Amino acid sequence: MFFSLINTIYYKKMTDEIKNNKKATADDEIDLIALVKTLWNGRKLIIKTVLVFMLFGLTIAIFSDKEYTASSTMVPQLSSSKSKMGGLSSLAAMAGFNLNMNMESNELSPYIYPQIVQSVPFQLELMEAPFNFEGIDHPISIYEYYINYAKPNVISLISKYTIGLPFVIINALKPDKPEVTPAIASDSLLYSPIALTESQELIRKMLSKRVTLETNDKDGYVLLNAIAYDPKLAAQVAHKAQTLLQKYITEFKIKKATAQLNFINERYAEKKKEFQKAQSNLAIFVDRNKNVTSAVARTEQDRLQNEYRLAFEVYSQLAQQLEQAQIQVKEDTPVFSIVKPVTVPLERSKPNRPMILIIWTFLGGIIGVGWIFAKHFLATIKSRWNEV
Repeated sequence: MFFSLINTIYYKKMTDEIKNNKKATADDEIDLIALVKTLWNGRKLIIKTVLVFMLFGLTIAIFSDKEYTASSTMVPQLSSSKSKMGGLSSLAAMAGFNLNMNMESNELSPYIYPQIVQSVPFQLELMEAPFNFEGIDHPISIYEYYINYAKPNVISLISKYTIGLPFVIINALKPDKPEVTPAIASDSLLYSPIALTESQELIRKMLSKRVTLETNDKDGYVLLNAIAYDPKLAAQVAHKAQTLLQKYITEFKIKKATAQLNFINERYAEKKKEFQKAQSNLAIFVDRNKNVTSAVARTEQDRLQNEYRLAFEVYSQLAQQLEQAQIQVKEDTPVFSIVKPVTVPLERSKPNRPMILIIWTFLGGIIGVGWIFAKHFLATIKSRWNEV
């Protein structure tokens, strides 16, 4: 009797669970059908939205400016500094100790190269470099081109006077700012504050996006990219940026050795004059006192000879140091292996018209479906509100 009662309760519970699952499945089917029906009823709005966004995407794809990317791959040759302690340092490194902490290194890490390319002195010098532009019969700088020759495209004009119209009005109402003298690229920019005009800052920001440098730590190379509307101009800018990068890195690397060379060169020039003067004084005295045998004359001659020997020793030592300093400068000068030189690109990198059209079409479909569901959701809330 007891077991039959338990079986009855168990079967009843199982039957209720099956009924509830069937009811939930039926509700899900009803909701899915209702969802599809809602989309079907709003199909006209979805199709119109997709067509409108397709038209926008087609307009952007057609009127967007063409862009070409020129690149160069370089491998910086870093000098390998070895510890004086030999194999002991490697054994200590295995034990977790660093015995090379006091070693001096003048190397510039490749991770700093992108910061050099994005620095204001670098971009200002690149901005003022002359290039050959299509349709202009003489070389001009990028700054002069965008100030006097460049014209905005259709997309820029439309966005400026539609989405950007409030900003145009606000800028027109602002008071005039005091004029700032345009900065000129020079070595003094590295050691003094830089004041750029608004036009220089705009062009600098544009260059920071169009001239970039990427480092690959795994393979040990750096990739320089330059983007322009003309393939030949892109190649020119990439080659100039590559030359400037090598110049900046070389100046940093040989800065200490060059300062030492300049110091020794100045001292060498001074001691050379002193040596030549002592040599002339001794020669003149000997010529004038060939037949003189007095003690005063011999003493004076010994003094002049001692001055000559001292001047000659200092002069010869500085000559050796000068030769060593010149060799050091050559040794410290970094070498860049150009794995992939700059070439004129044959295919444009932007715009990718099919991708633009696909993205805008997909965006139109999402907005159309979202709008249908939003209307349905608001209508449901409104009906429940009225019922309450």
